[in-house]
Amino acid sequence: MSRVTETDLTLPDGRRLHVYDTGPPAASAARLTVLWHHGTPNIGEPPAPLFPAADALGIRWVSYDRPGYGGSTPRPGRDVASAAADSAAVADALGVDRFAVMGHSGGGPHALACGALLPERVLAVVSVAGLAPFDAEGLDWFVGMAPSAAASLRAAARGREAKERHEATAAFDPEIFTPADHAALTGPWSWFDEIVPPAVASGPAPLIDDDLAYVSPWGFTPTEIPTPTLLLHGTEDRLVPAPHAQWLAHHCPRATLRLHPTEGHISLLNSATTALTWLADHAVG
Repeated sequence: MSRVTETDLTLPDGRRLHVYDTGPPAASAARLTVLWHHGTPNIGEPPAPLFPAADALGIRWVSYDRPGYGGSTPRPGRDVASAAADSAAVADALGVDRFAVMGHSGGGPHALACGALLPERVLAVVSVAGLAPFDAEGLDWFVGMAPSAAASLRAAARGREAKERHEATAAFDPEIFTPADHAALTGPWSWFDEIVPPAVASGPAPLIDDDLAYVSPWGFTPTEIPTPTLLLHGTEDRLVPAPHAQWLAHHCPRATLRLHPTEGHISLLNSATTALTWLADHAVG
């Protein structure tokens, strides 16, 4: 089983990123590095339930806490595109030239940003239950979202003050998850119990920054992604409805869409090992 090493990286602008690295799998040198982009609100620890499958494929996980989360310095006003420069800095610090990217939920747009803005370095992209751009033409962005999830993002669309007011009284709504999601959260994906509490331990500020970025211009368009892109989505997702993935599939030039009937936002991760196999097959160069 991979072991995670944690370090702090100081960037030229003085910000700090808290970095995670599993290093090469124990049995062999890493054949592929995958940079993981976490969801909202999570810290950046790479997905431990996927470690056995990654080890078997020779995958090295690298990741970092997005600005404001965990050990990383806040970056107020950040957009989704800013993840590309931060990811490149992490890869440079670890001596990684080319790599694949994979993101879950809110991590999906950040993975797409790397594919669009680091085309010379990113070999392939996976977005699992990821959002489409807020200004996606022809997509009714909120349709299919659980009411509490839609209310949270609608508040963000009204601006920072409205989002801060919303978060001051917001409470967890179990209805955002399907029965399959709740079952997954009592199994291997109880891992979220380890990465959500530290993400919000100091308050909702990084969550607010994330949501404001999702409903603002991203700083790139999915049509700019030249690399193979896998879009994995559950048809019953109540947080990010499946039409988001369907829209992305029509706008990412080299997209493959895999819709999983009956799966929700979390239970879909039970199928994420197939995405690792896809990455091993497509991340070449």
